[in-house]
Amino acid sequence: MQLDFSSLDPAESYRWLASTVTPRPIAWVSTVSTAGVSNLAPYSFFQVICDDPPTLMVNVGRLPGGRLKDTLVNARDTGQLIIHLVSHGLAETMNATAATLPHDVSEITQLGLATVPGDRVAVPRLPAAPVAFECEVAEIKPYPAEHPRHFLIFARVLLAHIDDAVMADARHVDPARLDLIGRLGGPWYATTRDRFGMTRPP
Repeated sequence: MQLDFSSLDPAESYRWLASTVTPRPIAWVSTVSTAGVSNLAPYSFFQVICDDPPTLMVNVGRLPGGRLKDTLVNARDTGQLIIHLVSHGLAETMNATAATLPHDVSEITQLGLATVPGDRVAVPRLPAAPVAFECEVAEIKPYPAEHPRHFLIFARVLLAHIDDAVMADARHVDPARLDLIGRLGGPWYATTRDRFGMTRPP
């Protein structure tokens, strides 16, 4: 089959893209509003985009009706965020934070999640996450420029927290111990438990 994306509405485009470009890593993003209310939300349009400077990118869309999401507003206003990676054991908790709450209600407080203060940013960190990146906002790029529906947050990594329990040795993470999940289409997720190795040619 062929799909002419020029004839698809945004919901259909999302459905086809999100169900084929899989699995997608999940950024579990904590931020704080200027009023001091913490926010925690997952995003699967997420990736590493640069190593020098070390930079991650999270794509945050608008809410139905066009309102900006709290993650975007908070990151824009404070310039700070923490991006956590999601292990299989945290899947249900991550999913619970996807609920849309009023702007002045914190998912962290609502769910009673344990946090510790960030070291480099004034944002709460989830110590249960196997990896967390403390970041500053390098740039927020609206896309498409003429009528932005999405906002690409370029987050420069300042400090990484990696649980000693997921390390294979002093320089390498053990993917089996990391045990991350990825986003598929619809309600489906995948684990990273099935793996195979290949040697890259010179």
